[in-house]
Amino acid sequence: GMELTEDIIDNVYECALCGACTRDCATGWDPVAFTKEVRLEAALNGLLPGYINKLVDNLESTGNPYGKTEVDRALHNEIKSLPAKADILLFLGADARYIAFGQAVNAIRLLKKSEVGFTVLADEPDSGWAADMLLGKAEETRQTMLRAAERLRYKTVVAYDPADAKVFLREYREWGIEIPARVQTFTSFINGLLREGSLKPAKSGMAYTYQDPAHLARDLGETADAREILNACGHVREMLLHGKDTVWAGNLLLNEYMPEVMKRTAAARWRDAAASGADVLVTASPSEYEILAGVKPEGMELMGIEEVVLKSCEV
Repeated sequence: GMELTEDIIDNVYECALCGACTRDCATGWDPVAFTKEVRLEAALNGLLPGYINKLVDNLESTGNPYGKTEVDRALHNEIKSLPAKADILLFLGADARYIAFGQAVNAIRLLKKSEVGFTVLADEPDSGWAADMLLGKAEETRQTMLRAAERLRYKTVVAYDPADAKVFLREYREWGIEIPARVQTFTSFINGLLREGSLKPAKSGMAYTYQDPAHLARDLGETADAREILNACGHVREMLLHGKDTVWAGNLLLNEYMPEVMKRTAAARWRDAAASGADVLVTASPSEYEILAGVKPEGMELMGIEEVVLKSCEV
């Protein structure tokens, strides 16, 4: 019953929906759910801030919140080299397709090395993650998810971006939207390829510390696969807060309207990584990778988990 004022709406859009508060909340309530409800109420009443309306308009006009209409040439060529039909679909997601395209290229090249038959859609639909983040359970969000579900008619869909994996595996079910495919996270799929011997990385003395994406660790409860992957390539040195207690490292969507906050957030995580004594900070999130890359300190290296495996397999 509280009136939605401008400062309240600005405040709810400062939330990353990462679930850290829910994990620690003593009341037993889910602050993330309430935050999404307030965002929906603001949208329904025409009270969205201009910086959010811009992202929503981009979604409606281009299918992604960044307003991009073309993918990078290298990524385009990698997608074009794949078969038109396959049992496995690698779903890249908007962040990887339009911004973190170097990581998307590495992900495709890694799956090629495994010789698994797969494809990537040249005209990949929006998963609905950004709409869910910006508008909550709006009809526009549901329609976006329904359109995407129709395109996911494969035996297996491998979600490269943890944000898309979380939406496919959780939000779609909450809406009652059926995906006619088995959905796997990229990290669980790659770990499966390692276990069956389709990928054979050379183990080195490299020390990795892993940035758990909140969508994997808290929303989906997946923390072991990435560590098994990294231990097959080197060894893991944990940051103080990791696994389900992970600390968020930034987000490309929030970077559109809070870039300085994202820089400070990522810089703090770099300090945690340095304290672990590891050589390399590894992430499985294209969004966090890009934010971390923007403030990378000297003396440490940043790699996506697909890049770690790819380079280890090339030794």
